[in-house]
Formats: sequence, structure tokens, C-alpha cells
Amino acid sequence: MDTEDARQQLEQMLREIESAAAILEAEGAGESSELSHVDQHPADTAGELTDADHQNALLDNAAEHREQILAALARIDQGTYGVCVDCGQPIPQARLEVRPEATRCLADQEKAEAAAG
Repeated sequence: MDTEDARQQLEQMLREIESAAAILEAEGAGESSELSHVDQHPADTAGELTDADHQNALLDNAAEHREQILAALARIDQGTYGVCVDCGQPIPQARLEVRPEATRCLADQEKAEAAAG
């Protein structure tokens, strides 16, 4: 994948993530408040809190993915896109086609994930 194709794909991914996050935020994602002044059943409150936690996790994931995409776009600008940050070897094209925001070759990614726990 050449860098211009990568840039276009990354920019499209960025637009989609920002759009999805904006929709979630507009719908009040992650907010938790009772719908009435009458106390709700504890199960209702628990369900509401679970939904809020799930929505917050979605927003956090979107923000993290957005940062990865922005970092990949910066690597394109710096001329380091497609080079593993750990071993310095080229990241295989097949990996970049699937994960254009990838910072590591597959072997180093697996090592990083194993070390993280």
C-alpha cells in the first residue's frame, strides 16, 4: 500500500470514528441519571449503570483509535510510515492493508501484547 492510499484510508477511518463518537455523545452516551423523581428498582438502576459503562467504553475506544490514526498520519508526514517502531523493519503490506494504523510488525505486536498482560 503506498502512502497516499494509506492516507486516504486513514482519513476515511478518522471521519467514521469522529462521526460515530459525535452521534454517541449527542445521544448522551455514558450519562447516568434517573428518569423520574420516583426511586427506580435497583435492577433498573444497575441496568442503566451497565449501559453507561458500556457507552463510556465505546467512547474511550473511539478516542484511543482516533489517536492511533492521527499518529499514523503523522508517520506518513514524517516519512516513517510502514516501519516497525520496535525492530525498524518494514511492516508487511498485508498487515498495513488490514491495520493501516499499525505501528509494529506482527511479531513485535504479539510481544508487546504479551508484555502488557
